[in-house]
Amino acid sequence: MRVLVAEDEEILAELVATGLRRAGFAVDTVYSGDAAQAYLGLYDYDVIVLDRDLPRVHGDDVARQLVASGSRTRILMLTAAGSMEDRVSGLDLGADDYLGKPFEFPELVSRVRALRRRSARPVPPQLVRYGIRLDTVRRTASRDGRELDLSPKEFAVLQLLLEADGGTVSAEELLERAWDANADPFTGAVRVCLSKLRGKLGEPAVIRTVQGVGYAL
Repeated sequence: MRVLVAEDEEILAELVATGLRRAGFAVDTVYSGDAAQAYLGLYDYDVIVLDRDLPRVHGDDVARQLVASGSRTRILMLTAAGSMEDRVSGLDLGADDYLGKPFEFPELVSRVRALRRRSARPVPPQLVRYGIRLDTVRRTASRDGRELDLSPKEFAVLQLLLEADGGTVSAEELLERAWDANADPFTGAVRVCLSKLRGKLGEPAVIRTVQGVGYAL
């Protein structure tokens, strides 16, 4: 759901981030190892797409620190060196997957999704509640058989509410999980997104506001 792209080639980093956002992920980008460490300390990421050859702090050291901390963040390591020895050394560092450059973008998206499913918060292929059916693999949603045309943010928010299985999700958690670090917490983005989502879900209303706490299905 939330991905950190750590890649020193800024154009490549932004291209990867744009593609992942289109695939429905909230994405932050950094261009050095020390910045990656700082972001990992601030936010709870599902996956980090980690270039090995980062400046200031090497990607290998970022991976070592992440594994040593016991973080549940999955590591997809990128490198221009694609020999078997490089792949083995990267996996031995604690990387969950390894992809050599250049790579095909659909494969990168597929690998990120696979790592998300293997995270400490596994997501079932389909989430169903109150007639809502969310397919987390095909990225489709319906209610009572009616297809829902959801934006990536609306899909992410609905998925988080369904994953809560009736529990309450705070606005802060929705902002943390479905938006990137550039989101302004004072813009009312969560409230606007929920208003649009409620309209698309239709009647009877299924998203309720728990005053002072958050939202629940």
